[in-house]
Amino acid sequence: MTKKLWEPKARIEREFWRALQKIAKQIVMRVRKTESPRLIGIALDHLARSPEFVRLSRAAATKMVTGLFSDQGHTWRQAAAANGKGRAIYEALRKELQGPAGMQLRTLVDETTYRVVTLPSDIGHDVADYIAQGSLKGRRAADLEDEIRAMFPEKTQARATLIARTQVSITSTNLTRQRAEQYGLPWYIWRPVGGAAGDGRTRDSHKRTAGVLVNWNDPPAPEDLFPILNADGKPRRNTLGHYHAGCCPNCRCYPEPFIDLDQVTFPARVYRGNRIQVMKQKEFEKLI
Repeated sequence: MTKKLWEPKARIEREFWRALQKIAKQIVMRVRKTESPRLIGIALDHLARSPEFVRLSRAAATKMVTGLFSDQGHTWRQAAAANGKGRAIYEALRKELQGPAGMQLRTLVDETTYRVVTLPSDIGHDVADYIAQGSLKGRRAADLEDEIRAMFPEKTQARATLIARTQVSITSTNLTRQRAEQYGLPWYIWRPVGGAAGDGRTRDSHKRTAGVLVNWNDPPAPEDLFPILNADGKPRRNTLGHYHAGCCPNCRCYPEPFIDLDQVTFPARVYRGNRIQVMKQKEFEKLI
């Protein structure tokens, strides 16, 4: 089984990104029609509450989530064909929409829709904070207005890009977990996009977590396992906590479900109880 089989498809992220950029343009247009920067927050709050904007957001979320669901179904079928659990996984795939999977899909659509719908309000809060900080420094209202209108398109597009990348990754991981647990597969292998060492954009803590076996009920905290040191030699505070592969902002890692012992070369690194330990195959077999 190739490692890239489980790598999230860039096509789905690109399509979701394009949809969010269209939404971002609507937000920018609404701001340009607003006479005073102090009214931007109110205008964006009205936009977020409008039925048309909610429908547009839900349509984008639904297309992304169902696209991932369908794409992963194909991936699971490929994986099933390559190992001894093929028949059981095929049968589970056939039945899944009749059970909890359908409800899980709706939950993921709701969560993603919420992130998109709150985009205008989040940006409105950023503008309000910018105005407040400028006022405290004695900045002129006219100067603030020009700066806000100049920075607004770029900030809006950047926020939409962050949502697209993060939500696709989180949704993909959640779908993988839901199916893995349904099929009785409690472990996965942490994989970064770009191979064993990741690529040029992979953060160091995630490169060093690559290849580690993780239980779905025990997410690691890579920033604590491999901390960045401050100038005084003390570890930088971890603000992300514990999370699974793909489930923190801008993370492009993904979980490869552990289906067969051949996926791992033993002795292997296994995460348990806030540390990574090296295990021989027999030790791991007793654990699982």
